[in-house]
Amino acid sequence: MRVNVGILYSRIRRDEKLLLNELRERDHEVVKVDVRKQRFGLSDAPEDMQDVDVLVDRCLATSRSLYATQFAEAYDIPVVNAAETAEVCANKVKNSLALEGAGVPTPTTDVAFTKDAALESIEEFGYPCVLKPVIGSWGRLMAKIDSRSAAEAILEHKETLGHYEHKVFYIQEFVDKPGRDIRIVAVDGEPVAGMVRSSDHWLTNAAKGAETAEIEITDEMRELVETASDAVGGGLLGIDLMETGVDDDGNPSGYTVHEVNHTVEFKALNEVTDVDVPAEVVDWLEERAGADEETAEAAT
Repeated sequence: MRVNVGILYSRIRRDEKLLLNELRERDHEVVKVDVRKQRFGLSDAPEDMQDVDVLVDRCLATSRSLYATQFAEAYDIPVVNAAETAEVCANKVKNSLALEGAGVPTPTTDVAFTKDAALESIEEFGYPCVLKPVIGSWGRLMAKIDSRSAAEAILEHKETLGHYEHKVFYIQEFVDKPGRDIRIVAVDGEPVAGMVRSSDHWLTNAAKGAETAEIEITDEMRELVETASDAVGGGLLGIDLMETGVDDDGNPSGYTVHEVNHTVEFKALNEVTDVDVPAEVVDWLEERAGADEETAEAAT
């Protein structure tokens, strides 16, 4: 089945090139929608989006992602990931609440709205603990707080920043992971492949220069990925896990899921795994487009 796939984007990165190449090799029609130039009306879809079978959100900016996916759904255009999933994943508070509500182990977290209340939470957590922006990615604006003086300085800086989101203090326990975390890319809860991201720095994001290597996905990981995916609405997701301990043989003894990402990057994973990640993603898009087409035919 030939599929007409729309790609929402603001910059074509390596991830998008991998996806586009795979789609074109299979002779699918591709429509690139640059959200920097696109206009979205309240009733009719933009002309170049009207015939797409499925729209893939690859927006870099969170705000563009949230609004563009809402418009797509208003036009009855199937979009991955769904606007509801994007809204939950883009906001760390909503992300944590969804994971906790689904019974997924996730780091202990407090949210406060004033500097004084935030400082109380930090003191109760003890040092070190972590302060994160509610909206953000690639490990930016995250702080490991090692002392009360550092906490006071960072909280004062955040309180004076203009945007209201900086006045939402998201405080989390520091998980003493073994110098690495785990990223698993999944489609509707089914793992595609996984990697470990290792670094001497407490932040182990690939975007921060962490070393990456493939990891075998265990049954425990698979179950956590499925539950976490369901908690945020499913789709093409990156689920981030941290090991909470190791046994006497050095094997992981438990996991906590600290985040689910809705516009997941997969180029680093594709470089270290034998799995063809773009091919797996396109397989899934083909299935989604076929399912949506059957649903539409049944409704007529």
